[in-house]
Amino acid sequence: MAKRKTIEGNPHILFEQKIEVEDIEKSAKEFYDVMDSRRSIRDFSDKPIPKSVIENIIRTASTAPSGAHKQPWTFCVVESSHLKLKIRTAAEEEERKSYEGRMSEEWLEDLKPLGTNHLKPFLEIAPYLIIVFKKPYDLDSEGNKFQNYYVNESVGIACGMLITAIHQAGLVTLTHTPSPMNFLTKLLERPSNERAFLLLPVGYPANETFVPDIERKPLEQIAKFY
Repeated sequence: MAKRKTIEGNPHILFEQKIEVEDIEKSAKEFYDVMDSRRSIRDFSDKPIPKSVIENIIRTASTAPSGAHKQPWTFCVVESSHLKLKIRTAAEEEERKSYEGRMSEEWLEDLKPLGTNHLKPFLEIAPYLIIVFKKPYDLDSEGNKFQNYYVNESVGIACGMLITAIHQAGLVTLTHTPSPMNFLTKLLERPSNERAFLLLPVGYPANETFVPDIERKPLEQIAKFY
């Protein structure tokens, strides 16, 4: 049983580091190597995934830090083929409008190496869609509002951990943000205090999946040490 202590009237438990100090260099390098193989995938297999895997992926995401520990997120998991079709239809309509007028010429030019367009078949093919909603405030049973803090930061961190957990499980995903995303709130019948933040298809890659031959910026371009 973990050691406990009361600090300023609040219960605390002893934090215990799980990795030995002498192993942290090896651990950091090994984890980087795993994550460096992560890629955004648009070609999915419809091979089924055990629901327990999705549950544990979401549990991992929910360990993210959040402002005042409010945990201002909801992870909606869609498996229904009927609902996935509705989401794809609505998403493609918004994406079509973006590609045909909302996006600047510079934006469209930057997207060319990635080979993207308004068609999103992965929204139907992937066995699961996880739609992350942010909650600017919480509601109690009587409709009273309770403020959440650093909501975008908190949910953004949770999404990063969600993507990491998906990759660690041996699955693939793609960050999809059709804009605007109000249709997701309506289709999933979410309450008034939730806003769609990110959509992630989750599954296995299709056979012989190819990805753009691009490279990540080297450390010296993304970090400054003082």
